[in-house]
Amino acid sequence: MTLSKPASDYTPRACDCGFCRKHGAAWLSDAHGALRVRLRGEPTVYRQGSAQAEFIACAHCAVLVFVRHEHEGRVHAAVNVRALDGAVSFADEQSASPQKLAPEEKRERWTTLWFSDVRIVDADD
Repeated sequence: MTLSKPASDYTPRACDCGFCRKHGAAWLSDAHGALRVRLRGEPTVYRQGSAQAEFIACAHCAVLVFVRHEHEGRVHAAVNVRALDGAVSFADEQSASPQKLAPEEKRERWTTLWFSDVRIVDADD
């Protein structure tokens, strides 16, 4: 993950929907950053709420790692900061309620705020 600002400038969003709460997810995105994900094995893929986004869980440990949304041939994504290895100091998490948004509002928000430089590759390649 490459961020365009210092980590402390980012406020992870802890979605208050049942799915994200049960998975312990707090999302981080940077429209000007880059996200590289190396997958090993077939991940578990969930679709929740408006079913526009895919939530990706690790094939080995079942931790929810990232969420992606494809719009007009472009992938946008956000990463679960609680799944990151190593000590990264982000700002305190803030509660978010995206389930209150209409599907079109979600799509607009994701394409504006999420990582748009996203590459997902097989770790064994």
